[in-house]
Amino acid sequence: MYKRALISVSDKTGLEEFLKPLVEQGLELVSTGGTAKFLKSKNFKVQEVQDLTSFPEALSGRVKTLHPFIFIPLLARDKVKEDQEAQKNYKIQTFHLLIVNLYPFETQALQLEDKDKLEWIDVGGPSLLRAGAKNYPRITTICDPNDYPKAQKGANLKMRKQLAVKAFKRLAQYDSAIAESLNKKEQSATEKKLSLNGSFFKKLRYGENPHQQASWFKTAEIGLHSAQVIQGKELSYNNILDFETAVQTVRDFEEPCVTAVKHNNPCGVAIGDKISVCLEKALKADPISVFGGLLAFNQALDKSCAEQLTNIFLEGLIAPDFSRVALDILQNKKRLRVLKWSDMLSHSLTQHSLREVTGGFLLQDKDKADKTWPKNWQILGETPSPEVKRDILFAWKVCSHLKSNAIAIVKKGQSLGLGMGQVNRIDSVSLALTRRDRFHPQEKKDLILASDAFFPFPDSIELAFKGGVRWIIQPGGSIKDQDILEKSSKLQLNMILTGQRRFKH
Repeated sequence: MYKRALISVSDKTGLEEFLKPLVEQGLELVSTGGTAKFLKSKNFKVQEVQDLTSFPEALSGRVKTLHPFIFIPLLARDKVKEDQEAQKNYKIQTFHLLIVNLYPFETQALQLEDKDKLEWIDVGGPSLLRAGAKNYPRITTICDPNDYPKAQKGANLKMRKQLAVKAFKRLAQYDSAIAESLNKKEQSATEKKLSLNGSFFKKLRYGENPHQQASWFKTAEIGLHSAQVIQGKELSYNNILDFETAVQTVRDFEEPCVTAVKHNNPCGVAIGDKISVCLEKALKADPISVFGGLLAFNQALDKSCAEQLTNIFLEGLIAPDFSRVALDILQNKKRLRVLKWSDMLSHSLTQHSLREVTGGFLLQDKDKADKTWPKNWQILGETPSPEVKRDILFAWKVCSHLKSNAIAIVKKGQSLGLGMGQVNRIDSVSLALTRRDRFHPQEKKDLILASDAFFPFPDSIELAFKGGVRWIIQPGGSIKDQDILEKSSKLQLNMILTGQRRFKH
C-alpha cells in the first residue's frame, strides 16, 4: 500500500472518497496550499509543502513545489546507492503516490487575452507529473480523477506504467493547447510544424465496417464527446461522423433549423419560425432518404417534435436541450440514440479541419458560412425580395455541407432536391431535380438553386430552367462565365455571384 502521498489538484472531484480509506491504513499526506486547505476542511491531517521545504509559496503562488525537497523524493530510484544516500543525507522521506491535475487552461483561458492566459499556465503541476511519471517503477502517478477507483487498492508495475503513459499524454495535450492558443493570431494552415495530440476517449465497436477497429480520441475538453447520451444504442463510428455533419449544418443558422443527415450528407434541411414546423419540413424534404438517418436541432426539442418522431425509424437525435415531456415520449423508442449537447452551437469549437493522407495530413481553416447577405454579392437580374433573399442564403448554406459537386434546390425554407457527390455538375443538377420531382412535384416554378462551384458549361443552366428554377446562386469564375451569363439572361434566370466557392470534398 501507499505510505506517503504528494497531492496538488485543481479538480478535487472524488479526492476525499479516494483518500479516506488509504489514510485509515496509514497514508501520510503532503499537499500544496489550496489543496491542503480543502483536505483540512475534510478533517484530513496534512503536511503543507511550505512546511516540508521551509520555504513559503512565492510570486503569488507561481512557485510552490519547485524545490529539491519535493523533487528528490519523486525522482529518487530504488536500489541506486547515490539516490538513497541523497535522501538519507537530506532526511527526505520517499513519496509513493503522486496526485496532480493541472490548471484548467483549455476550459478557462482559451478566450482570454494573452496577458490573462499566462496565469492559467501551470508550471509546477507539469513538472511534478513529469517527475512522477518518469519514476513509474516506484511511484504511482495519477493525473485524472477517473483513475482513482482502479488505484484504490494499490498499483502494480503494469498499472503504474499505464498511469505514467497517461500523464505524459496529458502533458503533451496540455502543452499543445497552450502553444496553439498563444500562437492563434499568427497561426495559419500553412505553418511548417504542427503538434497534434489527443487523449483516448473510448473504444468503438468497429469503424466504418465491422472488420475495422476504431477508437475515439478528444483534443479538447468540450466537443461532441461531451454531449450527454440520454438513451439508445452505443454510438458507432458512422453515427459520430453523421452527428458532426448534422451539427455543423444547423450551427450555420440563427433561426430555428432542423437537419436530417444520411451517410454523412444532409438529405433534408428546413428553417422556419418554430422548431416543430422545421422538423415537419425536414422530414418531408426527402422522406425516403431520412429513413435510418439522424436529426440535429438548433433549438430545444419539444413535445410537438417528439410526437412527430414516434412512427419513423431514425438512428439518432441531437439537440442543445430536450423538454421533459419530449424525453418521456422518446423513451418508447429504446434503441434511438438521443444526445443532449448544450454547447453544440458554439462556432469557437471548430477552427480547423484535418484530413489524413499517406505519410501525413492536411490542415485548413474551417469553412464558415455568411450569417447575413454579404455586400459584395453581385445580383444579375431582378432584385430579390426579403423572402427570396432568405431562401437564397438558406440554399447557399445548405449547399456548403453537401459533398461536391453539390446542388441544393430550395423554396420557402425547405430543401426540395439535393444533388451531391457526382463527378460532374450537370448530373448533380439532374439528381436534385429528380428528387424534387419525386417528393415535391407540385413545386414547378420560382425555385432557388445553389451551386457550390461555378458552372463549366451552360447545359446545367438550361436544365435548371426547364426544372422551374428562377434564381441561381453560384461563385462564378468559369472561363465560360460569359456564355453562362448570356444564357441565363436569355432565359430570364436571375443570377447571384458570390465570388467564393464552397467545395466539400
